[in-house]
Amino acid sequence: MLFLSRTCCTTCLLERGLLRKCKVEGSHCAMKSSDNNHKHNEISTDNIKTIDSPFLKMVDINKVFPGVQALKDFSISIKSGEVRALVGENGAGKSTLIKILAGVYQMSSGEIYLDGVKQNILTPSDGLNLGIVSVHQETNLQPYLSIAENIYIGRQPLTKWGYVDYRKMNDDAAKWLKELGMNIDPSIPLGAISIADKQMVAIARAVSIDARIMIFDEPTSSLTTAETSRLYEAIKILKQKNIVVIYISHRLEEIFQICDSLTVMRDGLHVATKDISEVNTEDIIQMMIGRNLSDMYKKTDTTIGEPVLEVQDLSVKGILKDISFNVRSGEIVGVSGLVGAGRTEMGRVIFGDLPMDSGKIFVNKKPLVSRSPLDSISAGIGFVPEDRKEEGLILTLQVMHNISMTLFSKISKLGIINSKKEKANAEYYVKKLSIKTPSIKQQVQFLSGGNQQRVVIAKWLGINPKVLIVDEPTRGIDVGAKAEIYSLLNELAKQGVGILMISSDLPEILAMSDRILVIHQGQLKAELSKEEATEKKVMGYATGQIA
Repeated sequence: MLFLSRTCCTTCLLERGLLRKCKVEGSHCAMKSSDNNHKHNEISTDNIKTIDSPFLKMVDINKVFPGVQALKDFSISIKSGEVRALVGENGAGKSTLIKILAGVYQMSSGEIYLDGVKQNILTPSDGLNLGIVSVHQETNLQPYLSIAENIYIGRQPLTKWGYVDYRKMNDDAAKWLKELGMNIDPSIPLGAISIADKQMVAIARAVSIDARIMIFDEPTSSLTTAETSRLYEAIKILKQKNIVVIYISHRLEEIFQICDSLTVMRDGLHVATKDISEVNTEDIIQMMIGRNLSDMYKKTDTTIGEPVLEVQDLSVKGILKDISFNVRSGEIVGVSGLVGAGRTEMGRVIFGDLPMDSGKIFVNKKPLVSRSPLDSISAGIGFVPEDRKEEGLILTLQVMHNISMTLFSKISKLGIINSKKEKANAEYYVKKLSIKTPSIKQQVQFLSGGNQQRVVIAKWLGINPKVLIVDEPTRGIDVGAKAEIYSLLNELAKQGVGILMISSDLPEILAMSDRILVIHQGQLKAELSKEEATEKKVMGYATGQIA
C-alpha cells in the first residue's frame, strides 16, 4: 500500500495516478500548473482512496422508522469489481440499506463514501447521477415503449434538427444488448419480451449510463434455470467492468455460484462479512438465524383423528381428472407435482374459487352443496393463496383490518364494526403469531414477507378452521421465517386442524407431511406415507417416469 502525507500537491497526485477528475463535484480542488514549475495547491488526502481501498463505504448507518430501528450502526465496504451477497432474514434490514444507498430513504445518521468521496444521497435522482442502479424482480421499465426507448429514456440521442435519432438509438441499444449476449431487435415493444429479457434490458440501460454500483434484489425468483444462467453471465460482465454488484437472494445456492463475498445482517445489525470460500450453507443460516439447518424442518408428532376433508372424483375439464383423497384432523397432507400439474387449481376448487365439473366435497362428513368461497368459509375452510400480495392481503390497509377481513359477522352488528372487538382480535393474533409490527395500525405493505404471511394465516385462524389449505406457504421468505411458518403449521395441526399443504419445495414436502399426494398432468398418481416417500420416488411420479 502507498501511504500519502496529510497534504499533497494536486498535480503530483494526478501525475501518480492516485487522483482523477471525478464527475462528482468537489472530488478535488482546481489545479494550476505551468511547465515543470507548478503552483502547489494543498489538498487534504483524507478522502482520496489508496490502491486497495473500497469503492463503496457505508459507515455507522442508522435508520429509525416510527416505533422501529431498522438499521443500527451498520457499516459495509465493497471493492470495485466485487460481487457482494447481502443476506439475512426478512426484516433484517437489507431492503432498508439498499434504499438508503439508492436515495429512496434518507438515513437517520451515518456516512456514505464513493471512491473515497463523501456523498449526500437524498433522492433517487442523486443515486442515479452517482451511477447507483437497482434491478428488481419486477423491473421499473415502460412496457409500451420499445426496448431502445427504455434503455435511453430521458436521454434519447437527437438529430441536428432536434428530433429523436431513432436509427442511432436502436444501433447503440443493439450494441449494449449484444455485449450482454442478447441478439434481439431493440425496436420491438418491451412488453413483448420475457421477464428475463426485461432484466437484461435494465442491465443494458445501467451499463449504458456508466453505472458504478448495481443492486440486484431477488432477480431470479421468476426465472427458469437457463434464464438464471444468462443473468449470471451478465453479472460476470459487470464484474469485468469493475462495477460493484450487491446481490440479494433468499436462494443461498445462488450465492456460491456468483458472489465473491457475503455480508450477513440480523435485526439491522452487521453480523459478519466473509469471503465466499470461507463458509457453507449451514454457516450462513446459523449466522442469519442463530440456529442450525437441521433445526429448520421439525415435524411435531400429533394425534391424527377422523377425516375433516373428503374429496371424491373431483374433475375440472382440461385441468383435473377424478381426484379423490381425504385430510384428517391433526394431519398435514403435502401436495407435490410439477408446475402446471393442477396442484393450485385443486386447492382453488376445494375452496370454491374455481368451479368443478363433477365430484363431491365433504367437511366433517357434511357435503358442500353450494360452491363459493363464502360457503367454504362458513364450513370452516381457510385458504392461504400462493401470491399473498395479490390475493391474500390488501397491502394499503392496516394489519388490523387485514386480520379482520374474515370476521365481519363476529365483530359487527347491523353492518357497523365494533372497533374495540376488531382491535382486541388483531392484538390477540399479532401476539399469538409473533407478528413483528410497530403497531396493528401499520400498513401491511411495510412488513417483511414472513410477517405478511403470518397476517394472512391470522386472518384465517379467526374462523376456527377445520381445514386450512396453504399454497406455497414459504415462497419468497427467508430461512428463519420458514422455520417459524413450519412451527405455526405444526401448532395448528396439534390443535386438530387438517392442513393441505401445496408446495414446489420438495424438502419441505418430505419433512413436513404425514402423507404426500403426487399430481401429474391433472391426475393423482400416488399417495405416499411419510415412511415410504423419498425424493426420487416423488419426482418419479411427478414427472410420469413411474406410472
